[in-house]
Amino acid sequence: MKFTVAFILLVLNSAFGFGQTAEFFCDHPVHKFPRTQEGVQLKYTFEISNTGKAPLIISDYDVACTCTKVTLPGVIKPGDVAEITVEFDTNGKYYQQDRTIILHTNSKKKTEYLRFKVFVVPTED
Repeated sequence: MKFTVAFILLVLNSAFGFGQTAEFFCDHPVHKFPRTQEGVQLKYTFEISNTGKAPLIISDYDVACTCTKVTLPGVIKPGDVAEITVEFDTNGKYYQQDRTIILHTNSKKKTEYLRFKVFVVPTED
């Protein structure tokens, strides 16, 4: 019986050691730009960190249209801080814009989200 309990504890302890994962953290995952005239190129940098015990890898991203470009960091070591830069082209965009960046990661959730909002004032022709 003692051997069985010791074996179970050993297996559980090993599982927790191997279960180390990366943790994506962003203190401000939503950014609101000021009211902007159509045609302006907007740029914002999100600061993210890896609060987990394994390296964080952001392998890809999805956005609604080609008007949004994202620059991803390389591998983020545990405890390190990195930047994700987002550029938004307001040409042909009008009024309230609410955009989500879907990040594909190796974190526990596998999918993380960043978001920005802006009111675009149309140019007068």
